[in-house]
Amino acid sequence: MAGNTAAHQPTAGGNGPVRQGPIDMLHLAKQAMGDPGLELEVLRVFDDMVRVNFERLERSTNVADLLVPLNTLKLAAAGVGAWSLVEHAKVLEAELKAGLPVNPERVDDIEMAIEELRVFIAERLALDEPGIH
Repeated sequence: MAGNTAAHQPTAGGNGPVRQGPIDMLHLAKQAMGDPGLELEVLRVFDDMVRVNFERLERSTNVADLLVPLNTLKLAAAGVGAWSLVEHAKVLEAELKAGLPVNPERVDDIEMAIEELRVFIAERLALDEPGIH
């Protein structure tokens, strides 16, 4: 149904209607059971997790070591509704499992998706800071 209005959209942290972005805020709201404070906490944890696991991915020296943080990124992204990161991770994972060499462009795609997510999260968290409204 195309008649969605801002009044019917969930918010992260109660800071106004959801804007289109790299995270499906409706999915996140459902995962957080409609609790805006929990949404923000999930975003904080997810932000730390993607940073740490991308660093691990970059330091990986073999496919087996690369697949662990890649899978973590994919699953965590699915949990918050970061569908672009999910898709990029799935593509690289499938290629690696098929025996193809690491494609640096795929890693770059993942890095760009993560950077977009981290900027989005920082903006959402900044909206919740006192005096920013």
